[in-house]
Amino acid sequence: MRRILVENARRKKGRKHGGGLTRQEADPAALPIADSRDPLEILNVQEALDRLAEKSPRKAELVKLRYFLGCTIPEAAQILGISPATAEEDWTYAKAWLRRRLGRGDENRPAP
Repeated sequence: MRRILVENARRKKGRKHGGGLTRQEADPAALPIADSRDPLEILNVQEALDRLAEKSPRKAELVKLRYFLGCTIPEAAQILGISPATAEEDWTYAKAWLRRRLGRGDENRPAP
């Protein structure tokens, strides 16, 4: 049993598992935001999010947390008060919906 525990501890100290890195508190001012992205992309995403919010406000809020604030699935789930599994399902749906919406554009718009 001792060998198993020692090998497990060695494995967790390995570079692949973070090695000797220590946790640091996140500085709110250093959080990633959408400033570095293409402004046109941000406008397109915002327009698509407005349409998604009409159908599913929770999914739209999840996308805002993930895309604009940079939250992880567990963080966003905690903020929204849902389980991480539900957040993962919502994220998968929202990504597919947005990809389809942004990829094809609006079917109701006349072609240029």
